[in-house]
Amino acid sequence: MISEQAAAKINLFLHVGTRRADGFHPLQSLAVFTAMGDALQIEPAPVLSLNIHGPFAKGLDGEGDNLVLRAAKALLENAALGSQGATLTLTKNLPVASGIGGGSADAAAALRGLNRLWNLNKDEVALRELAAGLGSDIPVCVLSVPCFMEGRGEVLRPAQSMPRVPMLLVNPGVAVPTRDVFAALQTRSGADMDLPRGRFADTADLLRFLETTRNDLEEPARRIQPVIGEVLSAMAALPGALMARMSGSGATCFAIFADDDCCARAADKLKQAQPDWWIAPSFVPECGINRESVGQDIGPTPEGL
Repeated sequence: MISEQAAAKINLFLHVGTRRADGFHPLQSLAVFTAMGDALQIEPAPVLSLNIHGPFAKGLDGEGDNLVLRAAKALLENAALGSQGATLTLTKNLPVASGIGGGSADAAAALRGLNRLWNLNKDEVALRELAAGLGSDIPVCVLSVPCFMEGRGEVLRPAQSMPRVPMLLVNPGVAVPTRDVFAALQTRSGADMDLPRGRFADTADLLRFLETTRNDLEEPARRIQPVIGEVLSAMAALPGALMARMSGSGATCFAIFADDDCCARAADKLKQAQPDWWIAPSFVPECGINRESVGQDIGPTPEGL
């Protein structure tokens, strides 16, 4: 059996540019991955099948074209392995369609795990190229390391270092369709910010950078679902909260804390006040990324980065 984690993806910031001729919006973002996520187990089998369990499994009921199966079928087609099969068991711990890349992370986990099960020996470059055809967020989820994202999400540059960041995730249980959020977008930061190298020595260093950024989608998402504003206000008021912001197109929001104990106590306090919200303390693992070990061909990196 092969096990893969599908870590929650958090957009620490998200700047959006003018819609391109192909219908996509250029963007800039810094994506990080928490210790919390979905889990995917893969076993050999004569045919391809998917079983879904976990607290948010019902959110995928009736989804015949699940992104995990689409990823598996795309890998089969790409490798010309029409006769291969597998049993995939997904434990859905993350809210569905909540701005933290759950479906994208699940698909990326399927690509990584099936690549191992079927002994395809595809490198990360090949898997990211395949992932880009399935969704804009899936290539960064294949890597699952802190990355600056550009283009429509396929241009990736790993951050050089990231401190361990205690983080509280909160979702009020409302749907915010990404299409509607983009349609309501009025103010855009553009996608031409001069991005740093991403050598963040500590949380204070990271926060200094994030103070110069925003999530362009937060305002339209709050207009569609005003409860997001209530979530952000509640999180910002928690003792020890250093910053609160929405991730992606919502509705999941995150708050950064100085230490795990402070984050855990804040989670308990908020759970007492809002028992119907999904409230999950977690953290972004510390990492130092050597670009040579990851590979230089992360994508068509813009000149000067």
